[in-house]
Amino acid sequence: MLLIQGGLVKPIAGEDIPNGQVLIDNGKIVAVGTNLQVPDGTEVYDASGCIVTPGLVDAHTHIGLDEEAIRWEGADYNEMSDPVTPDMRGIDGINPQDEAFRLALEGGVTTAVTGPGSANVLGGTFVAIKLYGNVVDEMVIKNPAAMKAAFGENPKGCYGQNGRKAPVTRMGVAALLRETLEKTRRYAEEIEESEKDDTKKRPYDPKLEAMLPVIRKEIPLKCHAHRADDMLTAIRIAEEFDIRLTLDHCTDGHLIADTLAKKGYPVLVGPSLGNKSKFELKNKTFSTPGILYKAGLPVCIITDAPVIPLYYLPLCAGLAVREGLPEDEAWRAITINPARVAGIEDRVGSLEAGKDADIAVFSSNPLHDIQAVAKQVFVNGKPVL
Repeated sequence: MLLIQGGLVKPIAGEDIPNGQVLIDNGKIVAVGTNLQVPDGTEVYDASGCIVTPGLVDAHTHIGLDEEAIRWEGADYNEMSDPVTPDMRGIDGINPQDEAFRLALEGGVTTAVTGPGSANVLGGTFVAIKLYGNVVDEMVIKNPAAMKAAFGENPKGCYGQNGRKAPVTRMGVAALLRETLEKTRRYAEEIEESEKDDTKKRPYDPKLEAMLPVIRKEIPLKCHAHRADDMLTAIRIAEEFDIRLTLDHCTDGHLIADTLAKKGYPVLVGPSLGNKSKFELKNKTFSTPGILYKAGLPVCIITDAPVIPLYYLPLCAGLAVREGLPEDEAWRAITINPARVAGIEDRVGSLEAGKDADIAVFSSNPLHDIQAVAKQVFVNGKPVL
């Protein structure tokens, strides 16, 4: 057993615990509090003067697929051969030996949802993984976690400006998505009919097979959408087909905050650090998370790593605090909120008995202090720094 004690414990699920304790056994959290019953022989980690938090979680990255060293060989996140590739699986492109994993851990980030980029209208499935390990299959928390869809400049620019292959316009993006969803709906009906009639052979289409969990509401459509009109198109289509949806990037979210709050779809804001590298980022601001929260939405803050390196996740949360997001909400935006969006809140995102012992011990508050460092990080109860 292992006892982390002496620091300010931030369970996220409850009030901060000064001079708190976290008891760990077999990779799981056993108890969180003070004056815990600790068996003889328990190893002790002294976190005096530090802040003890859950390992941080980012719900939208491309870590392992778009590698830290930018080169053709390390770019496995966009299958730019067809605008509709839902059968691509993010897990098949992840290289856990990329140094980005180690760097993320050094920043206190222990879990990421990673997958294909935004070149295609439908890009393939995301997977939720731990960031420590050498074999990606052993790092998986949930697969698939979401199906990637993209709106706006990226699919238009990849195809519309390259030989005038569809989609050329935002209308074309929406049409291709609707067409695939309708085909999937009919495909699901054909499967049901074949299961009722032994004389009918079950159909098989790899693209539509990949879309079945979306139509069945088992996973959300993970929508890359910066502009307000793109977010509203994504919502319109989600309501037409009665599917789950997350709004990723949400750059213009502050412009339509009341509408987004009424709709209630999860909002994942970022990457907000860096320059406005394309037209649809012209309204980018760190004020967006606070405005969306005040409108009534739980917010996730994302890096879109490697657009912003994952180890800057707490810095992004701190900048959102500076621009109006309450600090407690900023902590939730990089822990329990993204865990809930990914459907892995039973494993990670807070310090609670029964959850995985993924824990970061910071030298000071990383949302306040740019010099704060992770003195130690535990994944499944194992120190990894």
